[in-house]
Amino acid sequence: MDNGMDNMLDMYLFETNSLLEQLDELLIEAEKAGDFTVDDVNEIFRIMHTIKGSSAMMEFSSLMQIAHHIEDLFFFIREHGLDSFDTSHKSTLFDLMFRSTDLLRAEVAKVENNEPLSDNVDNLTEEINTFLKKISTDGVKTTKDEGISSKPESKKTVQPEETVNATSSLDEIRMDLAGCPDDNSAFFLRIFFDEGCGMEHLRAFMLVTSLKESGLEFGFYPKDVETNSKTMGSIIEKGFFLTFNSRDDVDSAISQINNLNNIRSYELIENIRSKDSVEKKQVKSVSPSSAAPAVREKAAPANAPAASSGHQMPSKQNLINVNLAKLDNLVAIVGEIVITESMVTSSPEIQNLKNLDSFLKATRQLRKLTDDLQDIVMSLRMVPISGVFQKMNRIVRDMKQKLKKDVRLTIIGEHTEVDKSIVDSIGDPIMHIVRNSMDHGIEETEEDRIAAGKDPQGEIILSATHTTNEVVISISDDGKGADPAGILAKAKRNGILTKPENEYTQKEILSLLLAPGFSTNEVVTEFSGRGVGMDVVKKNVETIGGTVTVSSELGKGMCTTLKIPLTMAIVDGMEISVGKSVFTIPIANIRQSFKVKKEEVIYDTEGNEIIKCMNQFYPIVRIHRLYNIDTDVANIEDGILVWVESGDKSYCLFVDDLLGEQQVVVKPLPVYLNSFNIKDSGISGCTILGDGNISIILDVLNLFSASQH
Repeated sequence: MDNGMDNMLDMYLFETNSLLEQLDELLIEAEKAGDFTVDDVNEIFRIMHTIKGSSAMMEFSSLMQIAHHIEDLFFFIREHGLDSFDTSHKSTLFDLMFRSTDLLRAEVAKVENNEPLSDNVDNLTEEINTFLKKISTDGVKTTKDEGISSKPESKKTVQPEETVNATSSLDEIRMDLAGCPDDNSAFFLRIFFDEGCGMEHLRAFMLVTSLKESGLEFGFYPKDVETNSKTMGSIIEKGFFLTFNSRDDVDSAISQINNLNNIRSYELIENIRSKDSVEKKQVKSVSPSSAAPAVREKAAPANAPAASSGHQMPSKQNLINVNLAKLDNLVAIVGEIVITESMVTSSPEIQNLKNLDSFLKATRQLRKLTDDLQDIVMSLRMVPISGVFQKMNRIVRDMKQKLKKDVRLTIIGEHTEVDKSIVDSIGDPIMHIVRNSMDHGIEETEEDRIAAGKDPQGEIILSATHTTNEVVISISDDGKGADPAGILAKAKRNGILTKPENEYTQKEILSLLLAPGFSTNEVVTEFSGRGVGMDVVKKNVETIGGTVTVSSELGKGMCTTLKIPLTMAIVDGMEISVGKSVFTIPIANIRQSFKVKKEEVIYDTEGNEIIKCMNQFYPIVRIHRLYNIDTDVANIEDGILVWVESGDKSYCLFVDDLLGEQQVVVKPLPVYLNSFNIKDSGISGCTILGDGNISIILDVLNLFSASQH
């Protein structure tokens, strides 16, 4: 594909995926209500019409056929209503729609992965046709010819007619249209789309469809915009034309056009010699503030029979789709700017400047600007978590049907924003936890819930909240909860206990649910029990710098909490020194730093050092011993203890000194180091300091595990 086709494909995928997500949410809400509203029917018809047209243009036959048949179905429903539908009809309709969206989404995924599309979707289309025949009383016909529906038009469209009284202005218009049929309409509306918006012919067809649905009567040129992609060039160069015989229809069309996206300008031309415009002597005047039309001006004689007026589209919020790779590059460049700025300001040569104060003032201003630049760049990558949350509605809906459980999903904080790369990474973990809640958590029958004094309908609550530098996502249910005795017994059978059963605390018992090889499901189902347990969820979340914790009360329910950093690109860190090495600890993981006396340190039975903090005992990890670093600071009283915490791990690091807080740009470790299991050694990445040296960023969660080996 060339660049033009690549851009069109990207736009197609973005728009189609957005429409399918919108359709899924609409279907979920409609099924909850038990019926489609008139707006729902119109919206589904519009979505399918758009997908059909764009898929036909891209020559994706399977997608076009499915959308075409659903469009026919909802055309019938739109014309005849749902009054004649009984409960079984509606149930069948919902099932058909959910299966259709699943197949559409599967076909789109094939396009994204550059896989061949399905050759045959007749099974589904025949089901749709059979259902349409079943509910049809008038025998509405459907066809497959080239993706164009043969359904009867509910509104009459003005057709061009021959005339011998062509005016000079119409001759000029026909010249622009390069040989279109003569048209004696009273008004011509010439429309130009935004430059570079792409798929102009498809956008023209969507405009025609939108105006027809509002009851307007009009013609349009070029006539074959739906099926002929070559008209795109003509529309870009000469504009898209709508023709009207009624001034009221013109005004109505203009009011709708003003609210549409991707339209740059329009120009209204009145044919005062048309028999339908005899009584209309003037074109409505344009306000002085209106800008000149973005069309080619023509010199006309003083007695020219036509007048024209131009309009610029009203200002509206402009949105632009940007490839994520470009944003990644921008973040990387901003990171380099931050590093370079730090290197310049900390350079030892600067100290010899005569006007040091003015230089420092300038560097403070530079620091402010780079901080603002960082904030803006990071905000570009922030997207609402609602996209992930709303998909869980479908998971719950499907499992309700198959497991015969009555459960509602409550969503809180769906507008919380997280880095795009992180949102993409947490979809599967959240889905797995929701499935676990449905499969394991919620009681099997309503009778079980009633006997436990609960609402017969179970509830799963999905919530997201912001803290200073992380987002907290919790998935809780009001089911039967986890049985500690059962968990211990299962862990013992699977051989994953590391100490006697009576030494495990409640928190440690629940953490066994996240251990590899642990599954509470005794029976293999399509939802769980196939070797993909909560340990995979834990690993995926930890990969993006997050943590997973589980809390539960037997008979009351369970809550799984994910703590995830807002972004992984730039973090606030504390620089520490050990010997001649410099390490960085994320500020988010530090609870406290302090000095201790030798007598405050105690030892466990194996001779490991322990310190008491806030009435709790925590192990001490000496970094110089862990990484075999030469240092003169070996006495506990000479160094500093840094109390750190991540997930379920809390301990103290012994370091030489604290060098100060600094915002650092996280750089991934080279790929070739992966074979050495560097991450298992408690190292998550590195950063470049102001003096150009490299500082290793410590992974607090894995560092303690590494020290125990």
